[in-house]
Amino acid sequence: MKIEQFEDKGLAHFSYAILSECAREVVLIDPARNPQPYYDYAQVNAAKIVAVIETHPHADFVSSHLEIAQATGAVIRVSKLLGADYAHEAFDEGDAFTSGKLTFRALNTPGHSPDSISIVLAREGQDVAVFTGDTLFIGDVGRPDLREKAGNTTAKREELARQLYHSLREKLLPLAAAVLVYPAHGAGSLCGKALSGANSSTIGTEKTGNPMLRPLGEEAFIKELLADQPFIPKYFGYDVALNKAGAPAYAPSVQRVPRLAAGTALAAGAVVIDARPEAVFKKGHVAGAINIQQGGKFETWLGSIVGPEESFYLLATDAATREDLIQKTAKIGYEPLLAGALVGTPATGATMPVLDVEQFRQHPERYTIVDIRNPVEHRDEPIFTGSLSIPLPELRERAPEIPTGKPVVVHCAGGYRSAAGSSIVAAALPGTEVLDLGEAVKSFQPATAAH
Repeated sequence: MKIEQFEDKGLAHFSYAILSECAREVVLIDPARNPQPYYDYAQVNAAKIVAVIETHPHADFVSSHLEIAQATGAVIRVSKLLGADYAHEAFDEGDAFTSGKLTFRALNTPGHSPDSISIVLAREGQDVAVFTGDTLFIGDVGRPDLREKAGNTTAKREELARQLYHSLREKLLPLAAAVLVYPAHGAGSLCGKALSGANSSTIGTEKTGNPMLRPLGEEAFIKELLADQPFIPKYFGYDVALNKAGAPAYAPSVQRVPRLAAGTALAAGAVVIDARPEAVFKKGHVAGAINIQQGGKFETWLGSIVGPEESFYLLATDAATREDLIQKTAKIGYEPLLAGALVGTPATGATMPVLDVEQFRQHPERYTIVDIRNPVEHRDEPIFTGSLSIPLPELRERAPEIPTGKPVVVHCAGGYRSAAGSSIVAAALPGTEVLDLGEAVKSFQPATAAH
């Protein structure tokens, strides 16, 4: 038996291939959008992919379960509560199947979503591991507030939190202490609020070290769980629906994205995502463009700023970066929204001024300061007294709230978000001087807050 963990650092996503060496069969759990790594794994191990299990219809990434099933003949197994639109076998409590000496059995563990399951892997009758999806993370538990308006079965966050309390304590914690815990996400995921940087654990370790598994009454657990959860990106409900239906095949869908010649005129009024470095962007860009830089979290911020009902252009520094960005766009299922992707920019008429940081440091009162960090960051790690808090995911809609009587300075915690935020504010407030504090914000923060 081999358990192979695949990690997508951009989305902090873990997926798994479990190999039965005697049967030469592979079972996949929560595969990412690009199926090729799983095909490669099966080929290297001279094995056949026989099953794909989805722990739930994911909100934060698009899965390749349907494509893999169509390509390999593998069976898709999901909870019957999901109401999947594709051919599948129901996999709920009491259901199990074998591959060689391995047995996979389902546990219904609602809470993160009403249709969440966990999968217990046993070898020759001995429980070895549990794949917990978004129910139990390392050092945290899943958030219960993503499905009030999405999916086949919707549920209110309080009820889901209550279900999660019982799933954790009545389904997962009774497993043996040595059972390995493999979650669907690690640190950086928006599906929880305090995930550990570790990529696996054990039931015993989580029992003693996971703050959400300490002795807590049900009501106290619910209150603590629902407090201070991170924002919900615009694309989450869209991905739940897409995963419930089954996404189109990855490679053909990526290939259909129009690659436009450099300098191609863009449709007037279109959303333009300019992924070039912020210093280049500020020297010249298409009027109204949003500067979401190529980086480790590009897809998350793309799906947080641009809604799934919008089409958009994508501008990259070079051809290789353009292809990488298209692939990142496909990870959240946004590639059909691309009106076109091109290298460079067809216009450079819009520019942004550079902030005189020392002048700002001496006279911050002469500026309207907009903090685009999350509300919890603004509350717990204040940087500028009297700053206006508008989180980046809300900025396109709320930029008109910003007073325009003084130059506007936009900041975040490290400079990545403020590049996007300042570009949004500049487009929304024509005639107002909009400045990006950028990485210089680190020189204003206490050491403990500079992250």
